[in-house]
Amino acid sequence: MIRAVIVEDESKSRELLSTLVQKYCEGITIVDTAENVETGVEAIRKHNPDIIFLDISMPDGTGFDLLGKVQDLKFDVIFTTATDKYALKAIKYSALDYLLKPIDSEELKNAVSKVSEKKSNLTSVENLSFLLQNLKQNNDNYNKITLPTGNAYEIVSIKDIIRLEAEGSYTNFYLNGGKKIMVSASLKHYEDLLPEKDFIRVHHHHLINMNHVQRFLKVDGGYAVMSDNKQVEISRRKKDFFLQKLNNI
Repeated sequence: MIRAVIVEDESKSRELLSTLVQKYCEGITIVDTAENVETGVEAIRKHNPDIIFLDISMPDGTGFDLLGKVQDLKFDVIFTTATDKYALKAIKYSALDYLLKPIDSEELKNAVSKVSEKKSNLTSVENLSFLLQNLKQNNDNYNKITLPTGNAYEIVSIKDIIRLEAEGSYTNFYLNGGKKIMVSASLKHYEDLLPEKDFIRVHHHHLINMNHVQRFLKVDGGYAVMSDNKQVEISRRKKDFFLQKLNNI
C-alpha cells in the first residue's frame, strides 16, 4: 500500500483530489489532508507518507517552503498547480511530476503510476534538493537539468549537452566526454524546456546546442558538424534560421 498526504488550501480541491485518487488510483491510500504549509508539515511528519500531493500557492507560503521544512524525510512529490509558469519550469528541470488544475483523471493515473513503478530505492530526494537550489536563484536561467533514466536520475550541466536526437517517443542526449543518456520523453518536451538562445531544432529528429557547432558543411541540404564530430543534417526549412544563429554566435 502506498500512503499519501494531500496538501491543498482549497477545501473543494482537496475533496475532489481525494475522491479522484480513491476512484482511479488503485493501491493508494490518503492517510491525511492539510490546508497550508504549517498543517502540511505536521501531517507529513506524523504519517511519513510515500507520496505528497502538493499545492504550490498557499496562504502561509508555498509548497516549496513546505519542502524546505521536511528535507530530512524521504517521499515522492506530485505537484498540483494552476498557471505558475516559473514554478512549472523549475519542476520540469528537476524531472518531478505535476498536475495542472483542474486535474484530469488520466493525467492523475499516469503521474501516480510513474511513482508506483519506481524501484524502492528510487526517491525524489536529490531532485527535490536540486529543485530548491534552482528556486533560490530567483530566475529561470538554470545551469543544470535532471534527466530521468530507467533506474536513476542524471543531473547534467546544460553546457555539456552537445545534441539531442529523437528515437520514437524517447530522446537520446549526447554529452561531452562521449556519454549518452536515453530519456523517456519527447524531443519536443526538451525543445520547449531548454534555453532557446542556445538550442535549436534543425531537423525533425535533431535538437542541437549551437555552442557545440564546429562548422557547417555545404553538401546536400547542409550539415552541422558538432564537437563530438557527429554530422547533423539541417532540414531545408531550418537552414536559414540555423545560418542566422550561427552568424550570431
